[in-house]
Amino acid sequence: MLLQVNDLEKKYKSSVAVKKISFQIEKGQCITLLGPNGAGKTTTLQMLAGLLTPSSGSIQFHQSEEKYDKSKIGFLPQHPSFFNWMTPTQFLQFAGELSHIPKQQLQKKIDEVLQFVSLSDVKKKRIGGFSGGMKQRLGLAQALLHDPELLLLDEPVSALDPAGRRDVLSLITKLKESMTILFSTHVLHDAEQVCDKVIMLKDGDIKWDNTLEELRKAFRTSAVKVDTEEPIHDHLSELPHVEKIKMVTDRSIILFVNEGATNSNDLLSAIIEKGLTINRFEKLQDSLEDAYMKVMEQ
Repeated sequence: MLLQVNDLEKKYKSSVAVKKISFQIEKGQCITLLGPNGAGKTTTLQMLAGLLTPSSGSIQFHQSEEKYDKSKIGFLPQHPSFFNWMTPTQFLQFAGELSHIPKQQLQKKIDEVLQFVSLSDVKKKRIGGFSGGMKQRLGLAQALLHDPELLLLDEPVSALDPAGRRDVLSLITKLKESMTILFSTHVLHDAEQVCDKVIMLKDGDIKWDNTLEELRKAFRTSAVKVDTEEPIHDHLSELPHVEKIKMVTDRSIILFVNEGATNSNDLLSAIIEKGLTINRFEKLQDSLEDAYMKVMEQ
């Protein structure tokens, strides 16, 4: 285990931003902190990065009793700030000195991270002329400069155009091979592309802490869409193992069925016995988005 968080809480005068949350991160994992705006994602990451002091709770590396070592953390804020008159090389030189990277190692590290984020060609150009995606990649380079054990990324692609999003998500995918990553987002698709595990936050509380595959299994609802030749006057309430019926049109319905007990052939036969001609009989499955919404509605 790389990181253990126990009963972490952040209170402000009139509100509780994070409510005694506990979770752990295994070395080598890529985890998404997922939730709507205002869920407590940024507050949580800032406490892990040492930028905010928790009201209560503990953060431990390697199950050690020693003081939490912030030097093991790399952090990319949602909106990284730069001195626009600087070049990437100058900015990373400045950041490296603040991180106490030895001078004999710093220039080599700067070249390495700029190459990784594909900014070597513009390392002597002023940051003020960079696009949003280039600035985000430079911010990532800064977070990687001191070889952190845990990389924290706060909404790393939320403000980028499609090309910028693709570039940054591609970099995160590469980093998964050599680094433990925790990144926040309110976009489920981003999590689905790169993460191994998801922690869902709502109103400062953890609603889910497991893999996306387990999320699909836990909130799976089977349904069958049936289109008929004739209008459906009988609502088919006596069909076997049907838990809920949704009328789409007078000739189309969705039957929500018991996943474990349902036999498609028996259900189809029962509908035909009602005197209906079947034009379409399609099994449906909840999407990951549906499962996410069910968690958020709890």
